[in-house]
Amino acid sequence: MIKMIKLEWKKNHIGKYMRNACIMTGILLILLLFMVGEMKMEDSAELYNKSILCVSIELFANMSYIVFASTMLASFIVSGYKNKTIYLMFSYPIKRQKILLAQMLSVWTFNIAALIITKLLAYGIFSFVSRFIDVDMRGVNFSEFSFYSQIIISSIMMISICFIALLVGVKMKSSKATIVSSVILVCLTQGNIGAYTLVDNLAFYIILFILSIISVFLTIYNIEKVDI
Repeated sequence: MIKMIKLEWKKNHIGKYMRNACIMTGILLILLLFMVGEMKMEDSAELYNKSILCVSIELFANMSYIVFASTMLASFIVSGYKNKTIYLMFSYPIKRQKILLAQMLSVWTFNIAALIITKLLAYGIFSFVSRFIDVDMRGVNFSEFSFYSQIIISSIMMISICFIALLVGVKMKSSKATIVSSVILVCLTQGNIGAYTLVDNLAFYIILFILSIISVFLTIYNIEKVDI
């Protein structure tokens, strides 16, 4: 499976996605710095609260990578259904389910790693510059295991829910449907419904994670019986 994942990265030119992820991360950090600067200009008498900044980092990073991962899934998998190249892959002497699973895992692992690195980079940069821009980052402790475990778990859950968008795209054989579905997922997970927000609702994320696992099963279900 590891060899197949590496093959998917090579076949889809993973280098361009690494470049795009770096560009997106740079833009994200600039936006966060700009936002902090604007907030401090409005209220220079107070420290920029650590909790507000952490929420902003999580929000921007999760939103960006939900759409980014869904775009990769659309390119790696859904486009193959559209132009029927995936049926050529299914002619290989390898189980189709294994091929499809390798494609999913190649996107999943790449984006989880990229999202974790992005969050750690953001926290690290703001912790370093906090003394210069008067930002309260005293609550971020890089020596605590809970800090890293929270980032890892949240990143896994965020990227996993993209499989729901993948299922929609595969069923409709539309890359646009995959991306639009990811935007809807962003609105559900990071937005507000009236005065109610689902951002801190753990039960909702657990339900979405379970739905993502079901989506993986439904995506590869009966794939061996598809007539090519």
